[in-house]
Amino acid sequence: MLKRIVQLFFVLVGGTLGFLFIPELIHIINLGEVPSWVTSSYAGAVFGAIILFIATFWLADYIVNVMKLLEEAIVRAPVTDVLFGTMGLIIGLIVAYLIGIPLNAINIPIVSTVLPIFVTIFVGYFGFQIGFKKRDELINLFTLTRSLGKKKEDEDHAVEMGKQLKILDTSVIIDGRIADICKTGFLEGTLVIPEFVLEELQHIADSSDVLKRNRGRRGLDILNKIQKELPTNVEIYEGDFEDISEVDSKLVKLAKISHGIVVTNDFNLNKVCELQGVSVLNINDLANAVKPVVLPGEELKVQVIKDGKEQHQGVAYLDDGTMIVVEGGRDFIGKHIDVVVTSVLQTSAGRMIFAKPKVLEKAL
Repeated sequence: MLKRIVQLFFVLVGGTLGFLFIPELIHIINLGEVPSWVTSSYAGAVFGAIILFIATFWLADYIVNVMKLLEEAIVRAPVTDVLFGTMGLIIGLIVAYLIGIPLNAINIPIVSTVLPIFVTIFVGYFGFQIGFKKRDELINLFTLTRSLGKKKEDEDHAVEMGKQLKILDTSVIIDGRIADICKTGFLEGTLVIPEFVLEELQHIADSSDVLKRNRGRRGLDILNKIQKELPTNVEIYEGDFEDISEVDSKLVKLAKISHGIVVTNDFNLNKVCELQGVSVLNINDLANAVKPVVLPGEELKVQVIKDGKEQHQGVAYLDDGTMIVVEGGRDFIGKHIDVVVTSVLQTSAGRMIFAKPKVLEKAL
């Protein structure tokens, strides 16, 4: 059937070309005395149709094979690729048509005939490539914020609602504290879990290394707990950025186009987000912020665990993991003693408390 359609198309094209050009061609060649009906336009249409119909016996099969290959490629391609590629092509052709209007008005033959064809091909191809390669961003632009929440009245309201999106990275999921934070209700809005983060978790959970495998399975268990046990709205973002290989870079890109907030405890990702102008919530910063305030002069009861780096020092820990360096605490290793805080040092790695045994304070 397709071959018959191709042949019919060639016959129609041949008839049209023969109607327009064969009489002129006969006149130019000057074959001498020929019947008048031979030089008529209708005879030319017949001759042109016959010539191209004969040509289809060699060309039709090649054209049909090319069309079938093109059809198979289109059928295998995802519908979003075809849809956005077609939309980009249509927009490109419209732009090319608008550009061609002033070009056709120019009386220079090359500019008015050849250049519009070149512009149409170039702009149409360019529009197709933009629609095809930017499909993820276009899909997210038109659908992500709507599917996650509410209708937006204007751009400012859309941005404000988008700020409620909390995009989780792999490290914060494996860490597990995000579930406790959600349970307390301190983290508002919708949690977005990108599919590429889930794939990374699955890859970690399938690792041959026991430690990595346990961490991956813990992350999957945390996600299951958040979805099923906690009253938090969780959405899975199914898009991907195929031109970006790193998961952290994909998270930053997603946060940019959705106006969301990245939730992490990865120090490097935290810095990248700050450099890219993306809002970020660091779980470690939150943990440091909510640690109990300890002031110099306060008394604490601690257990000295081990030696310190300096001579006669002992090391103890608070319940939240804060390190306490006890001057002269080496003699009290393994014992619970009362200490007096002498100073508090806040570093990028956390907080460190310096103290001395209360018995030594009394002795002085």
